[in-house]
Amino acid sequence: MMPHDALEIVNKILEPKRLNYAQEVVLLQSWSGKIYREIAAEFGYDLDYIKEVGSQLWSSLSDALGEKVTKKNFKLVLSNFYSNNTAALDPEADLISPKLEPLRFPGGVVPLYSNLYIHRPPIEERAYAEIVRPGSLIRIKAARMLGKSSLIYRVLDHARQRRFHTVMLNLQTADDSVLNDLNQFLRWLCLNVSWQLNLEPKLDNYWNEEIGSKVSCSIYFQEYLLSHLDTPIVIALDEVNRLFEYSDLAKDFLPLLRAWYEEAANVEIWQKLRLIVSHSTEVYVALNIHQSPFNVGLPIYLPEFTRSQVQDLVQRYGLSRTEIDEQEIDALIVLVGGHPYLVRLALYWLRQREMTFSELLQTAPTLSGIYSNHLRRCWEEVQQFPELWEALQQVVRSPEGLPLDSIIAYRLESLGLIKFEGSNVVPSCDLYRLFFLAQMGDGNGN
Repeated sequence: MMPHDALEIVNKILEPKRLNYAQEVVLLQSWSGKIYREIAAEFGYDLDYIKEVGSQLWSSLSDALGEKVTKKNFKLVLSNFYSNNTAALDPEADLISPKLEPLRFPGGVVPLYSNLYIHRPPIEERAYAEIVRPGSLIRIKAARMLGKSSLIYRVLDHARQRRFHTVMLNLQTADDSVLNDLNQFLRWLCLNVSWQLNLEPKLDNYWNEEIGSKVSCSIYFQEYLLSHLDTPIVIALDEVNRLFEYSDLAKDFLPLLRAWYEEAANVEIWQKLRLIVSHSTEVYVALNIHQSPFNVGLPIYLPEFTRSQVQDLVQRYGLSRTEIDEQEIDALIVLVGGHPYLVRLALYWLRQREMTFSELLQTAPTLSGIYSNHLRRCWEEVQQFPELWEALQQVVRSPEGLPLDSIIAYRLESLGLIKFEGSNVVPSCDLYRLFFLAQMGDGNGN
C-alpha cells in the first residue's frame, strides 16, 4: 500500500470528516518512518503541536475502528483493514453506497467540514507552507466563483491550528462612502481588524491628522495590534479588485500593503503580520512597480478543475454511471469547462434526480435551464456597461478569439466570461458563448 492510498483509506474511515492539512502531514510523514521532531522541523510546526495533532489522529482512528491505533501500529492496522474491506473501499464497487453529506445548494464558500471541497495540488500545500513564514504575503488571483474564498478559509483554518490570530475582510462589504475617502477606509480597516481580534478599538489614541492617515494606520498596527498579541496575525483581504474602481484609494492603500510587507525585513514586529490578498482580475490601476503588492510574495493562480478532479467530484456527489457516464462528463466539461461553481450546480441538480443529463444539457444555455439565475446576473452586469457588452459581442462572434483593450478584457475576465489565449480572448466556455449569441438574436453565430 502506498502512502496516498493510506490517506484515502483514512478519509473513508472517518467520513464524513476528512483530514486537515496538518493531519495529512502527520499521517504521510509517519508512514515514511519520520518521527514527530523531524516532521515539525521539516514543515515549520511547533513540536508540541505536531504531537497533539498525532494524538488526536490516532484517537479518532481508534474510535472509528474499535481498536487501539498508535503511531507505531497504524500501518499494520490500516493494511489489515484494507485487506478485510477491499470491496467497500473500491470506488468502482456497487456493493456499498457512499456516505453522502446533506446537500447544500452550490454558492459561496465550501464549508471547512465539507467533503465536496476539491484540492488542487500543490496550491493548498504551497499556501499552507507560506502562511507560516514570518512577514509573508500570498496573492490569490482567479475569476469570480472559482474558489478564492474557499481556499482563503482553509489557509486561515491552517493558521488557526498553528494558534495564529486570523481576520477575514471582504472588501465588497465596504460602503461606497468608505471607499471614496482614504482616511475613512483606513479607520474602517483598523476597526474591523480590532473587532475580529477581540481588541477594544483605540483609533483616537494613535490617529494624528498632522502625520496623515497612512502613517497613523501603520502606527496603530505596530504599536497596538501587533504589540498586544503574542502570536502572528493573518489578515485576508478578499475581493481587493473592488479597490480598482476607486483609483485614488487604490494608489494610496495598495502601496501601503507593500510597505508593511517590506517592513518585515527590517522590523521584527512586522514579521508577525501575514497577509492574504485575493482579486479576480489583473491590476489596471497605475502603480509604481516598486510600490505594488502584486509583484511580491507568493502568487497563486486558481485554475479550473481538471477532468480527473471533475470525476472526483462526481463520485463525492454519489452519482452513478447511469446518472452521468464518462461521455457525459466530457460533454459537461465542454459546456462549462472546469468552472467549480458551474460543475457543482450541474451535479447538484443531477443528484436531485429531477432531470436527466440530456435534459440538463439541452436547456443549460437558456433562461429555462439550471443556470438561468447565473446567466441572467451575468447578462445584467454586462448590460450596465455598453463598452463591456459591445466587446463581449465581438468575442462570442469570433471563433479564433481577438485582442481587446486590456482594461475591458480584465473586467470581463473578472466576471469569468472570457479567458486569455495568448494575446487574444475567447469565451471561457460554451455556456457563455451559446447564451450570449442567443441574446444577440444570432444563435448560429452568423
